[in-house]
Amino acid sequence: MSGIKKLTLLHSNDLHGAFFPVEKDGVFTGGISLLAGCLNKIRSQKGSVLYAIAGDLLKGSLIDAEFKGISTIEMINLLKPDVATIGNHESDYGLAHLLFLEKCARFPLLSANMNIVGSGKRLFEPYTIIDIGGMKVMFIGLVTKEILLSLKSEELIGNYLNVDDYDRQIATILDSYKTRDVDLTVLMTHIGYEEDRRLAQRLGHDSGIDILIGAHSHALLSRPKIINDIPIVQVGSGFDHLGRFDIEIDTDIHSILSYDYEVLDIDAKHYEKDALMEEVLAAYSKQVEDQGERILTTFSRRFTHASRHQESELSDLFADLMQMDSSFDIMMLGTGSFRGKGLGPVVDQRSFKEVYPFDNAIYMLKVKGKTFRKMCHHFLKASIVSKGADEFYAFSKGVQVIYDPKNDLLEHCRFLNKEIEDEDLLKIALQEFHLNNCEDFLGVSRAELSALDRPVMVVKNDASTYEEMLLNCFEPEPSDSKRIIIKD
Repeated sequence: MSGIKKLTLLHSNDLHGAFFPVEKDGVFTGGISLLAGCLNKIRSQKGSVLYAIAGDLLKGSLIDAEFKGISTIEMINLLKPDVATIGNHESDYGLAHLLFLEKCARFPLLSANMNIVGSGKRLFEPYTIIDIGGMKVMFIGLVTKEILLSLKSEELIGNYLNVDDYDRQIATILDSYKTRDVDLTVLMTHIGYEEDRRLAQRLGHDSGIDILIGAHSHALLSRPKIINDIPIVQVGSGFDHLGRFDIEIDTDIHSILSYDYEVLDIDAKHYEKDALMEEVLAAYSKQVEDQGERILTTFSRRFTHASRHQESELSDLFADLMQMDSSFDIMMLGTGSFRGKGLGPVVDQRSFKEVYPFDNAIYMLKVKGKTFRKMCHHFLKASIVSKGADEFYAFSKGVQVIYDPKNDLLEHCRFLNKEIEDEDLLKIALQEFHLNNCEDFLGVSRAELSALDRPVMVVKNDASTYEEMLLNCFEPEPSDSKRIIIKD
């Protein structure tokens, strides 16, 4: 029995700067200080404990945006994670800044499949092996190919980066370490739950992967999903939950004998806030307090945004704002631009930045009706096929689109109550991120979008423009009807 060891493996994902707790039914839930308190409590019970974060540490708060992630990394350091993988939003401040943040982190940031074109040299460490309690635990990191999308604007660097196939990188690493005495192999992915399922299916029963910790899709799985004997886990987003494995390992045969799993609710009923984390969080809050409390406007009510994979009254409102008094006919706004569930009635700079954390240029394009219909059909079809994993859009006023997924038919595509014909000329506006990735997101090439005229930048920074519009006391009107209808 000397080879039998016990390990507690804790995990989080998609933290997105949700530093502050939220009161729910009289109980404070989530927030980084309560999570720190939870980790303190578990670690104080002794035993072998590892804590892993499956990517997207950055973005989503004014504190993160003001310090470009440095504040976030400092506070994550206080959580003392043993390992983390790169998420797609780690590149939002640019690749050079990400490499700087990696040096600030007191834990390894992994990515096995992000490399330099030509040489194939990996940009980050692909794996790490941790010795703990007489066990060797290997962690391998994978990041979604979506990380390249935000880097396309970095013209030189963006062209020299590649994200390899997941399977090949896993096989390469595992083949290299078959002779090593690794007792547990954990694959940390930032590719989304559906892709995790497909990956586990391809890996097979004898892959060598013992556990898959997922991220990116913000799925909250109360129990592991078992595919080919590989348990797949993911715990939503933010600091509201913590996944916990209690594992019994036979180090003589390098195998899991048994495990228990639960998702812990991080709230003030069960855990105390960590005093040092509170102090650091308060210091950063004070530095952004004046800016964060500046009121931009007051709505008559709250405008909601239920999901990034569908239009909402908030996304419609922002599309309307950008189109209002503009030189273009239609604003196509990526609904993934929003990182909160709603905005208002009081809109201060902090809440605005937390809901709309990205800065994008806006480009005006001249296209024919045929091209516009093709774009609409592509993203609507993709949203059904991928079960909401692809990009979605909101339109400004005057557009109505009806899609029949059963027959894969765009039944209607109207503008100002008139069906859009193939030869109609339209001026549409897109965010730079979506223009740069038009082939993937909208099924049209950059050449097609430039056929009538080159794209023209009409807004340099959309977040600043929205702030200015909201400051001008714009009183939004609720949308009286859905602009996008997907038939049952």
